[in-house]
Amino acid sequence: MASPLRSLLLLLAVLAVDWAASPKQGMRLVGGVIDANANDTGVLEALNFAMSEYNKENNDAYHSRAIQVVKARKQIVAGVKYFLDVEIGRTTCTKTETALELTKCPFHEQPHLIKKAFCSFQIFSVPWLGKQTLTRSSCKSA
Repeated sequence: MASPLRSLLLLLAVLAVDWAASPKQGMRLVGGVIDANANDTGVLEALNFAMSEYNKENNDAYHSRAIQVVKARKQIVAGVKYFLDVEIGRTTCTKTETALELTKCPFHEQPHLIKKAFCSFQIFSVPWLGKQTLTRSSCKSA
């Protein structure tokens, strides 16, 4: 059986190696929320899923899409939780259109049809199971 001092020294050695090997972006907690690159594949997939769910749930005749990701964060848990703050806008594409590629839909330019909002989305993703869930969504008109 290892002595308490030996166990403590071993733990400190493991932490020191981990600290030395990790990027110096400040302290990170295991399982803590960290900043994410808005162009990261996982962030983009989470954003597309959140926008799809947003468009299904609102009563607008037009699709909305992201104008810009203001802030992206993630947390590694039993999958990945994404926390996205996004500015969205109403496009000219109606919800009755089929075979739609939303990224090609332009935003409305007519003043009476322009509609923008600031949304916060929380998406839980388990990529190895192909599973995504929108766990929180809140939007305010801009």
